[in-house]
Amino acid sequence: MSQFAIVRTVADLRAQVAAWKKSGQRVALVPTMGALHEGHLSLIALAKTKAERVVASVFVNPTQFGPNEDFDAYPRGEARDAELLAGAGCDLLFAPTVAEMYPQGFSTSISVTGVSEPLDGAARPGHFGGVATVVAKLLLQCGPDVAVFGEKDYQQLQVIKRLVRDLDIPVEIVGAPTSRLEDGLARSSRNAYLSEAEREVAGRMNLALSDAVRRLKAGESVERVEATGLAALERAGFHRIDYFEVRNADDLSHPGPGRLNVPGRVLAAAVIGKTRLIDNMAVD
Repeated sequence: MSQFAIVRTVADLRAQVAAWKKSGQRVALVPTMGALHEGHLSLIALAKTKAERVVASVFVNPTQFGPNEDFDAYPRGEARDAELLAGAGCDLLFAPTVAEMYPQGFSTSISVTGVSEPLDGAARPGHFGGVATVVAKLLLQCGPDVAVFGEKDYQQLQVIKRLVRDLDIPVEIVGAPTSRLEDGLARSSRNAYLSEAEREVAGRMNLALSDAVRRLKAGESVERVEATGLAALERAGFHRIDYFEVRNADDLSHPGPGRLNVPGRVLAAAVIGKTRLIDNMAVD
């Protein structure tokens, strides 16, 4: 087994990946923003089933945060992240600086229209432009055979799939199931912000989503399910709800009115205290 290593430059990352590929080994990439938890480690575990070598990146990407969002406060801890990655069997950590990713004079951005526009695209203007740009860079810097992203950020996953398809980037994009805590709350680095009382409220989001899935499968109309879910989050104690919506699973278009007759996703985003949480569930 190779020794876990950390690299900080694109040149060093490419050199190591090239050496692995020269020896016939497949390479998987797991992009993260750090503050790792069991959900991230489940991505590493899935990546290890897809390739002989696994690279994880840790980079808190400034271009996907809005001016009033939590970039400065976003939890960071590279030493702990590296320890967790090594223990999970990751081979290489790519931990670039902002200057390495966005050198002086950087002036390019990528816009993925359509799938990026509703939901978080509307709630967080500019967010998916930052996501698309940094993910494209990471894929081109590493050149992996496969890249793994969590389904908790479902809209992000669909944006990345469209990006890769449209730009002919030669990589397989794999979505990993959402990792959840005992009460069903989706694991998230932002959960660390929650007080004990807020944590109790947060645990009710997945209940509203699972109830919506049940109602949709029973034939209830999309608009009624959305209204019921919105009311459930309000009763739960979330003080701001950005959306609770049913969407087409493929392109995130709105399937209503009436019954859902295509594979769908129920997606929600809401704020409790200072913490914004997102989650989603499939309707097959």
